[in-house]
Amino acid sequence: MNTIHTYIFTFAFSLLVACFFASVISAIALFFTHRRINAVMKHPYLEKQAFHQYPFSLQAAILLDYFWRISFPRSSFFLTGHANKLLKNIDPRELPISIKWPIVGFWGGCFVGILAMIVVWISMFLAR
Repeated sequence: MNTIHTYIFTFAFSLLVACFFASVISAIALFFTHRRINAVMKHPYLEKQAFHQYPFSLQAAILLDYFWRISFPRSSFFLTGHANKLLKNIDPRELPISIKWPIVGFWGGCFVGILAMIVVWISMFLAR
């Protein structure tokens, strides 16, 4: 049983580190390309104010809406459904990959990294 814990811990920790680096690289890309991404995606909130005038939490929420729309375009449940209603003018299949990868890399890395972190904690607790 100790060998299984070692393999699980090693895999989860490696995945956690990979997700961290993917999120950091994607965040840097988002920092430099957010104007182009917002021009293509056209979130309804951006009709009221410019992206940089919103607080960081709302900027992240706008980017999260983009992630939900790109990742789950047919969903009508909870947050994904709300994002799909807000961004119904966007067809994710027609978006260029240069628009998609920073958004999906950032939020995908965050969500998968959270799951990997939970597995690391559990495996550390069980190995104790």
